[in-house]
Amino acid sequence: MVTRAKLDIEAEVAALGDLSRAELAAKWEKIYRCAPPKGVRRELLIRAAAWHLQAKRLGGLSTETRRMLRSAIDRVEKKIANRDSQANVVVDDIKVMIAPKRRHVLPGARLVRDWNGRTHIVDVIEGGFVFEAKVYPSLSSIARKITGAHWSGPRFFGI
Repeated sequence: MVTRAKLDIEAEVAALGDLSRAELAAKWEKIYRCAPPKGVRRELLIRAAAWHLQAKRLGGLSTETRRMLRSAIDRVEKKIANRDSQANVVVDDIKVMIAPKRRHVLPGARLVRDWNGRTHIVDVIEGGFVFEAKVYPSLSSIARKITGAHWSGPRFFGI
């Protein structure tokens, strides 16, 4: 048997699809007390508003579910904190991918990259990078100058 309250919630959730992106962003700000992340898709704004509406009316996650989630997060954080140089860890039969720690390049190092048949050399100095007799604040700005496109500088130079 379908209750009137369930029909009301379904109608309100369906009505979210008729809202403009600006209206959905305003709902996000009201719910989470901050602006939505830059570039977030409209569909995610709808889903977030729908979840909040349903959680508010139906009670959200149970205390037991919240406890289990907190426990799982704590176990993952503990494993990550204790890792040596592992690329991933396994927690309760779930593989958790871990981004490797970024290696820092010390002043005095020289980075070499071949790109489109040309060798590019970057010297690392205190507070920046020297490329073609000019000091740059980041490797990404140098990679952009070389390629003409946005690149992660550390990735471009293999760091």
